[in-house]
Amino acid sequence: MFKRLKIYAKVRKYWPFALLTPLMMVLEVFFELEIPTRISTLLDYLNDQTEIIMSEIIRQGLVLVLISIFSLITGILGGVFASIASSGFARNLKSDMFNKISSFSFKNIDKYSTSSLITRMTTDTNWIQMSFQLTIRMLFRAPIMFIYALYKANSINVKISAIFLIVIPILALGLALIHVFAHPFFSKGIKEIDVLNQVVEENVRGVRVVKSFTREKDEIAKFDKVNNNIYNYFYKANIVVAFNSPVMMLSMYSVLLLIVVFGSRMIAQGGDLTTGQLFSLITYTINILTSLMMLSMIFVFFVISKPSVERVTEVLEDIPTITNPENPIMEVKDGSIDFINTSFRYDSSSEKKVLDNINISIKSGEVIGILGATGSSKSTLVSLIPRLYDATEGEVRLGSVNVKDYDLEVLRDNVSIVLQKNVLFSGSIKDNLKWGNKDATDEEMIAACKIAQADSFISKMKDGYDSYLEQGGSNLSGGQRQRVCIARAILKNPKVLIFDDSMSAVDSKTDKLIREGLKDYMPHVTKLIIAQRCASVENADRIMIIDEGKIVDFAPHSELLKTSSIYKELYYTQNEEAKVNG
Repeated sequence: MFKRLKIYAKVRKYWPFALLTPLMMVLEVFFELEIPTRISTLLDYLNDQTEIIMSEIIRQGLVLVLISIFSLITGILGGVFASIASSGFARNLKSDMFNKISSFSFKNIDKYSTSSLITRMTTDTNWIQMSFQLTIRMLFRAPIMFIYALYKANSINVKISAIFLIVIPILALGLALIHVFAHPFFSKGIKEIDVLNQVVEENVRGVRVVKSFTREKDEIAKFDKVNNNIYNYFYKANIVVAFNSPVMMLSMYSVLLLIVVFGSRMIAQGGDLTTGQLFSLITYTINILTSLMMLSMIFVFFVISKPSVERVTEVLEDIPTITNPENPIMEVKDGSIDFINTSFRYDSSSEKKVLDNINISIKSGEVIGILGATGSSKSTLVSLIPRLYDATEGEVRLGSVNVKDYDLEVLRDNVSIVLQKNVLFSGSIKDNLKWGNKDATDEEMIAACKIAQADSFISKMKDGYDSYLEQGGSNLSGGQRQRVCIARAILKNPKVLIFDDSMSAVDSKTDKLIREGLKDYMPHVTKLIIAQRCASVENADRIMIIDEGKIVDFAPHSELLKTSSIYKELYYTQNEEAKVNG
């Protein structure tokens, strides 16, 4: 499991602590197992001597104290080093996961739900961290303790030490059964946590809808159902794992009982075993069985964390479908766009094409309106330009160059998209605007906001452009959020500006003012406007009509009124006065 995670690459600068931890554990075991030998020697000395020399007792007592202190110090250092190494490992693992997710294309992201990715970066990573910490501590401590304690026990009496061999097969069988029966439950339980997070996320995001439809009881019932599923899976898994402790206890006390019985008989019969040696044997027995218990605990944690490792490595090993070319082009010449025999499928195995054989040319600086029914693939078409998705057939060109030949950052800096459901982040309005241009001056931000018709409400806010926005811009209205997003896109000063139905949250008057401002402020920028209202695009240079992934008409407004039945129906339906005038 840890091999799949590429532990060395994940621990990085914390390797010294990861290596020092097992060293401290080895030293702790050495000091810890020296104590029974010293006590045994002291007991035999007290039994054998007719005259007790106090100085000798003090000397051996001081040695015991020193050994105990060294054992304590190495144990504490081992715990501290293990904590640093495991925390650093988890930090790097989360960072690598986040970086990998950030590199994903939309196609990669579509494979996972948001709740699943959050669970993998939190719950799953925490399980892996605990297993890693336990490994670097116990996985070295337990075997060394077992071997060294067994060696010490054998050096005292080989026959009695053979009793330990009875326990090992029983424990091995118990651990194997735990793995077989517990792992499926843990795996299903982790997946149910994804579902639980999704339910919570949907409920919190849609709290206004939930309350307006008075669906609180239904949502609580949905949550309880998933929560009970998690309970049942982990309950069953923990029942299986719980058998580990009684099996260990039974083995430990059985071996202790046998050693005490046979050891006492040997002492009583004058055999080759002293009282001090029996004490040492009992102590070493406890050490041996404790080490076996540690190993079983590690095994249980591996069983628990195995599903988490599989889920995390699935993300880390996922290859982004969109990557930079080897020798990328670092400059976009202009905003001309060409779709050449372009087709697209979300799933390569699907027979149906989402976009089918698109062939169009758009000149730099043109204003293009895009109309079509819901689900006609308007958004998918424009998503191919900044390579949010890659065309499955044909090619898309920007500035007469295939978009796949550009550096991704350069390409996306030159193609700005304003989505219908754009996102604002917690922070000031200035912070959000600077997503478009981190070096933008106050004057540039104000100019962009004036074009987007956002300056009028921002300037009236208590702190103006320094006003704080809650997560998602929830303290702004829908139309205000959209105007801030438009200003953010304008600040990028791109070659291509795409409005993906982003005027739907503003009124017709504001829509018109924004379009007029863009025409004057950015005359050389190619503008693609996806809209539901004909009024939003009727002044465009050309209007594209998309139907079921195909371009059925592409012409100016005046020509479409004569030749396009789809456009005429849409236009006259939306404009009763034009319909009456025929």
